[in-house]
Amino acid sequence: MTDENLPSSPESPELLQPTRMLDFQAGNIRALVDKRGWRQQSRQEDAARAVYEFCREEILFGYNSDADDMPASRVLAEGVGHCNTKATLLMALLRSVGIPCRLHAFTIHKNLQRGALTPFVYFMAPREIIHTWAEARLGNQWVVLEGLILDSGYLEAVQHRFTHCVHPFLGYAVATADLQRPQVEWTGGDTFIQRDGIARELGMYKSPDEFYAKQGTNLCGIKGWLYRNYFYKRLNENISNIRGGFNQVANHDQQCSH
Repeated sequence: MTDENLPSSPESPELLQPTRMLDFQAGNIRALVDKRGWRQQSRQEDAARAVYEFCREEILFGYNSDADDMPASRVLAEGVGHCNTKATLLMALLRSVGIPCRLHAFTIHKNLQRGALTPFVYFMAPREIIHTWAEARLGNQWVVLEGLILDSGYLEAVQHRFTHCVHPFLGYAVATADLQRPQVEWTGGDTFIQRDGIARELGMYKSPDEFYAKQGTNLCGIKGWLYRNYFYKRLNENISNIRGGFNQVANHDQQCSH
């Protein structure tokens, strides 16, 4: 459902409800929330920060075994995620602690993924790739939480590889005006790491379920079969190599834009 049809009030029950994808009643999500004590936080902002930092640092950047419309409980079980699957998990956790949230959808230029994708997968990828982020209602404002996509270990490896870059950077799943000082740390305000790679806006939705029902996913047909059965494992090996210091990464092309 697009933004003009979103509930007028951020306190609408529709922005707090579970869905097939936002399955925060699943056993592993309930156990996590209980163990971390997120529901007992005295302020919503403190709970949102804890959830955001968990998704950013403890769910490593990587590629999941299925399409973007996999439920949050499976993302949590796999322990890795990218922009779309991390947004789903973040939304499920936010709703589990009573924080209203919505999905904002876009496409991004695929050259943002150069280096993070293996060369063949990059060649096979469409020119524009579906990209989503979660927005949380904190106080009287909507806060964009896109900066959780890359864990610190991965991001720091890219920063170290391109320490000389003082210009906008596009590649290795990064699209930012300042690679060394990206807007990813929790401040209570918006966070971003791929915003500068956006191609088109696709609107806002009450849940990822509604978005993917309308737009489909990045995986379909033979490409989807190849991804689920082969490519995602090779992609995660590539990401692990990058996180480990580019020791085995073949593509070191300059991604720093003048």
